[in-house]
Amino acid sequence: MNDPNGLVYYEGVYHLYYQYNPQGTRWGNMSWGHATSTDLTHWTEQPLAIPGDAESDIFSGSIVVDKDNTSGFGTAENPPLVAMYTAAYKTGEQAQALAYSTDAGQTWTKYEGNPVIDRDQNDFRDPHVFWYDGGTPELSYWVVVTVEADDHKVLLHKSTDLKNWTELSEFGPANATGGVWECPDLFPLAVDGDPSNIKWVMVVNLNPGAVGGGSGGQYFVGDFDGTTFTSESTVGSDTLPEGTTLAGFDDGTYNGWTAKNEPGNWKDGPFGAAPATGAIDGQQAVTGFAGTGLINGFNDGDWPVGSMESPAFTLDQDHLNFLVGGGNHPHVDGTQLANDPPAGSELLFEGFEFPDQQSLADNGWTVTGDFAGGTNPSTNGGEFFLGQKRINTFEGGPKGDDNTGTMTSPEFTIDKSSLSMLVGGGFRPEGDAQTLEVQLVVDGEVVETTAGTNDGALNWKSWDVSAYQGRTATIVVQDGATGGWGHLTVDHVVLADTAAQVRSNETSVNLVVDGEIVRTATGSDSETLDWKSWDVADLAGRTAHLQVVDNNRAGWGHILADQFMLSDEPAQSRLVDYDWLDWGRDYYAGVTFDNAPDDKRIMIAWMNNWQYGEAIPTGTWRGAMALPRELSLETVDGAPKLVQKVVDQTAGLERGDEAFTLGATDIADGETALPAAAEGSVYKLDATFSAGDADSFGLSVRNSADGSQRTPITYDVASGQLSVDRTRSGDVGFDADFPSVETAPVSLDDGELHLELYVDHASVETFAQGGRATITDQVFPDPSSTGVSLLSSGGTARLESLTVTPLTPSMFTDPAAVASLTPAGAPQTVETGAAITGLGVTAANAADEPVAGADVAYTIEGPARFADGGTTATATTGADGSAPLPAATAGPGTGAVSITAVSGGVSRLLPAVTVVAPATRVDVDVTITGVKRGGSVVLTATATNQGSTPVRLSIPTAFGELKVTSLAAGRTRTVSVDTHLSRVPSGSFRVTATAPDGTRETFRVAYRGTGK
Repeated sequence: MNDPNGLVYYEGVYHLYYQYNPQGTRWGNMSWGHATSTDLTHWTEQPLAIPGDAESDIFSGSIVVDKDNTSGFGTAENPPLVAMYTAAYKTGEQAQALAYSTDAGQTWTKYEGNPVIDRDQNDFRDPHVFWYDGGTPELSYWVVVTVEADDHKVLLHKSTDLKNWTELSEFGPANATGGVWECPDLFPLAVDGDPSNIKWVMVVNLNPGAVGGGSGGQYFVGDFDGTTFTSESTVGSDTLPEGTTLAGFDDGTYNGWTAKNEPGNWKDGPFGAAPATGAIDGQQAVTGFAGTGLINGFNDGDWPVGSMESPAFTLDQDHLNFLVGGGNHPHVDGTQLANDPPAGSELLFEGFEFPDQQSLADNGWTVTGDFAGGTNPSTNGGEFFLGQKRINTFEGGPKGDDNTGTMTSPEFTIDKSSLSMLVGGGFRPEGDAQTLEVQLVVDGEVVETTAGTNDGALNWKSWDVSAYQGRTATIVVQDGATGGWGHLTVDHVVLADTAAQVRSNETSVNLVVDGEIVRTATGSDSETLDWKSWDVADLAGRTAHLQVVDNNRAGWGHILADQFMLSDEPAQSRLVDYDWLDWGRDYYAGVTFDNAPDDKRIMIAWMNNWQYGEAIPTGTWRGAMALPRELSLETVDGAPKLVQKVVDQTAGLERGDEAFTLGATDIADGETALPAAAEGSVYKLDATFSAGDADSFGLSVRNSADGSQRTPITYDVASGQLSVDRTRSGDVGFDADFPSVETAPVSLDDGELHLELYVDHASVETFAQGGRATITDQVFPDPSSTGVSLLSSGGTARLESLTVTPLTPSMFTDPAAVASLTPAGAPQTVETGAAITGLGVTAANAADEPVAGADVAYTIEGPARFADGGTTATATTGADGSAPLPAATAGPGTGAVSITAVSGGVSRLLPAVTVVAPATRVDVDVTITGVKRGGSVVLTATATNQGSTPVRLSIPTAFGELKVTSLAAGRTRTVSVDTHLSRVPSGSFRVTATAPDGTRETFRVAYRGTGK
């Protein structure tokens, strides 16, 4: 699920519709899901409300109660609910359409006259309808706000019947325009509760470009006269900070900078020969730069790579300020801009640069499946390869991403401590039923694996192989994956004494001193430039130069930069001057309820961010809503600002008799753990602090016992900034954009900071100073990370009061109900006929407690069977919640095995199992005896094949070869040779047994001398 849609209160029931994919856990097949509640805390999922169809998907929108049946869709006695939504047509066009319900929102009929507003646009969406009361019937009508997303405009239309619409006005662009505008809302609120002082609030969500990074929501406060919204909170253009300009690029030149563009691009990209004056062909509007020129790395689009370097200058002021935009691809220490292998490396397999027409098989590789007879190495696929040829499993067979099989290298000796290779293409996460990886195999065991990152760009992957030096090994490219990104690209395998440096994919601005990058910045996936400031006081007097790098060919693979200045004061990001619904990373598409009781203005938002929203580690579901919030307008620092509080109904979840309280106490410099009574996973925390003489203070939640996991919420006294740090909050590695620190400007009230936190299994919602600032972040700690601690730095702070109140879960409330299944075991490769062992799941309820006695249904797909020969079996969880996989055997056949566990409606895939044919096993027992016949010794070899495959035997002797051309498995053969000697001394003979596939075993057999 993602955006909330159609929020409406009707006949005592709150209706939450939402963007929903009924066929998966990622965006697609967009329809409207539906849930209902009578208290905004306990929700019941309803049947699919408005499904997409062959003509269009159902994008975001709103619902109104048509009390007077102005639409004619109902009757005076039974007025309809009317939904306006964006019909996202398969042709790419977006228009506004209607559906109506006459059974209290349970079923919906699409209006046959759709669409009702059509501007022949591809980015015209997200209607929010409300009734405007102009004081008389003639001046009252329906108003809808929509967006033209790419143009950063809100459009206003009016209607008297919800079917026929007339354009009123436009609003925007204004304030934050770093991403597309989406999901607008417009509503009135009384300032400080005064009904005679009404202001209108325009909400505009945007993605990316929010203050926290990625998705977020801004708002404007002003007036609406029934035709035009006039903002009173739009921030005007800023003035340049005072200082010394190093480069402004306004004279048509690069001011002495050196551009290193990539040869072969028709526009000399990425930077060209002179500054840009704005957007370049194919680029969205570029805004936020100063003067007439800027560095724009979009010449020839995102494809070219290159860099720019400034002349040297002296750092003689405390701050270096500049404007930056473009892609969000930061510089990472230890990376390289080139793609060079490590010095002194030994290239394996000739870098796949075999003579034309030669395949891998021609060069000693063993290929199976779709790759047998295929076209590897290939000259197609991937980026940043070396030479002309590489392994590509998409190109290497007839089925593209659906190719499956293996490619196994010839044996090589590991004679250096590091093995590196260029790898690109797809990956499959741990536990996925499909295997997609490059393997290092030593002595028949997979000892290392790697894969791509769902990216066509190859990059260096390295293994420490020092433990295997002197041993022989093979590389196996195993592609058991189908579907999107179901392929790998591999090139340039090298052995070296050091690991290869990863190639940087940065779009960055770097400050270089003595050849080292000492400061770095990147864009925010936005064509709007914003101020960045570096504190360089510690580098005073040093000589430096600036480096602007575009080393990325993919989406947002360009950098924008302008107006480099040295100054005694830091420049401040423009974003902090704007008004935001929330300063965190996970509060998006926030809109309000229509027809809410007591004229309350209640907002719900999607608790996620499109930067990483499809990658969050949640398994069977993806996406949740933040707690519902009641909005008000209060005067803060002389201007009306939104203030948010969690709706009153949430108090019904509080277990006050179990609350932990702590009175006034000093917080010593460092960290003070609170007792176990304060710990938990789902609770409300109220705390009031005063700074004392500390530099910063606060608390940390969801702490692990070993300190490795924690989410600190701290206040910096000097800057007046409240921060939430989730960089160590648990699972943060699923996406590079996830680990982050969010900040919000917060003023102390009479020297005190009041925090109200709602902590849940996977989120922390922070309300500061009664809701004047909020920070909402997802976190993914281990269930056992429940600790709470107080923090102070630089001195002693003061805790005035603290209360931790457990909250009763409002979902999955039965303690015997399974809320989660955790897979046990690891991916394994099993031979046909062998047992599949070590797998299973552990069941837990919503409180992360083990659930005993729950039935777990296991289903096998692929070449494996349970003991009864079937593909389904059931196990029951024990006291610890665990349910091992019932006895199962690999085969018949080979390939990928998918095992699914289901209990209580929760489904999880077990770690992947790959069934392979039994390895060729050469096992021959040989005895050699001598019998004297006619005066000479006859040597007789008796061989018994105890292996799994036929073999041929060769036993060279000085008297001739003892040879068996074919010895079947389980059979015994005897061969003899006459020595023509009367006596043969003791010794041994070398025996070589060879299987049809070339597998061989060589050993020696002792012989006791015979004859005199």
